Amino acid sequence: MNSTQPGLRLLRPPTVIGQFHTLFFGSVRMFFLGVLGFAVYGNEALHFSCDPDRRELNLYCYNQFRPITPQVFWALQLVTVLVPGAAFHLYAACKNIDQEEILQRPIYTVFYIISVLLRIILEVIAFWLQSHLFGFQVHPLYMCDASALEKTFNVTKCMVPEHFEKTIFLSAMYTFTGITVLLCVAEIFEILCRRLGYLTNQ
Repeated sequence: MNSTQPGLRLLRPPTVIGQFHTLFFGSVRMFFLGVLGFAVYGNEALHFSCDPDRRELNLYCYNQFRPITPQVFWALQLVTVLVPGAAFHLYAACKNIDQEEILQRPIYTVFYIISVLLRIILEVIAFWLQSHLFGFQVHPLYMCDASALEKTFNVTKCMVPEHFEKTIFLSAMYTFTGITVLLCVAEIFEILCRRLGYLTNQ
């Protein structure tokens, strides 16, 4: 009876911070991206206009301005960051591992920490890619080099719609990435503290 009590007392599947991270990641971040992201970026291509306002020029410059649309990038980021945790839980399900064993057996603790570290690495990579693809501020004018489309165009000015709203949204996405990284780091510390507490109580 006494041998099981420490494990039961320490058990908070997967961790308290991990549960909050899942709630934050699954609810707030996805809602923000799915609802507000569509409202801000949904019709961007339709309202992106250049001088002269010609359809082929607008499309060419928009593709130059957005090599990948922000919604697609952030959706790929969310899915990619979910992979390490999903892989661990799939492994745990196949091995019939409960959450108590993660703290009790060092090999499972290490596997779980590795999955969290991979999430941190993927978030940092996504942060770096986002900064290179979208920058930290959306300017109202974009200077498009359209000489490859038609030599008479050369460099043309393009109007970026709702640039201020997009700047706010970008800042929010950077903030979300930073918060999730901090949560992952805090989760590792919580796991280590609980593992230490389990060893102390043995």
